[in-house]
Amino acid sequence: MPAADDAELIEAGRKAFAGDWGFIWAASSVETLPPMKGVEVAFAGRSNVGKSSLINALTNRNGLARTSHTPGRTQELIFFEGPAHLGLRLVDMPGYGYAAAAKSKVAAWTSLINDFLLGRTSLARVYVLIDARHGLKDVDHEILTQLDRSAVSYQIVLTKTDQVKPAELEARIAAIGDALKTRPAAFPEVLVTSSRDGAGMAQLRAAIIRVARERGA
Repeated sequence: MPAADDAELIEAGRKAFAGDWGFIWAASSVETLPPMKGVEVAFAGRSNVGKSSLINALTNRNGLARTSHTPGRTQELIFFEGPAHLGLRLVDMPGYGYAAAAKSKVAAWTSLINDFLLGRTSLARVYVLIDARHGLKDVDHEILTQLDRSAVSYQIVLTKTDQVKPAELEARIAAIGDALKTRPAAFPEVLVTSSRDGAGMAQLRAAIIRVARERGA
C-alpha cells in the first residue's frame, strides 16, 4: 500500500473510532442474531487473549466490552455499533480453548459460532487474536481451519506485544506468516498490537476501514 494511502486510512480510522460506539445486541443462539446490516467484523481468540481489552482500546471506550479475570466469561456474540454513517459493527465472539462452563454450554457456543460463520453474509472479516507470548497453539489452528472451511476472510492480530522482546516478536511474526501461506482464507499481513500502550491500534483501525470500504460501507 502506498504511504499516502496508508496515511489516509489511518486518519479515516482515527475519525471513525473517535465517534460514539455502543453495545447494541447480544445473541446466544442463531435465532436471536440481529438482522444483517452494513459491514460486520468479528474478533475471535482464546479466552485469555485479551479480546475485550483490545475492543476497548480500539474504540477508546474503557468499559465498552466487558473484561474479566475469569476466562470464558463471554458466552454470547456481542455486537457493537459505531456512528450511523459508518455502517460498521464489531462482534465480540465467545472465547475458545477454555471455558468455565459445562460441556453442553461449550457445545452450544460452538454451534452458534459455526452458524454465524456460515450464514452471515454481512460478515466481512474475522480478526483472530493470538497472544504474542505464546504464538499459534493447536486450538488456534482448529479455528483457522474452521474459518478456511467457511470461506470467511480472516487476519491474525498479535496481542500483548509489549510483553515480548523485539527479537522474539520478529520470530513469532515470521513463524505465523509461514503458517498462513497454506491457508486459503487468511489475509497474509500480521497485525501487531498492545492494548496496554496502544501500539498498533491505528493500523488495526485502518485495516478495518479498508475492509469496510471494500465491502461498500
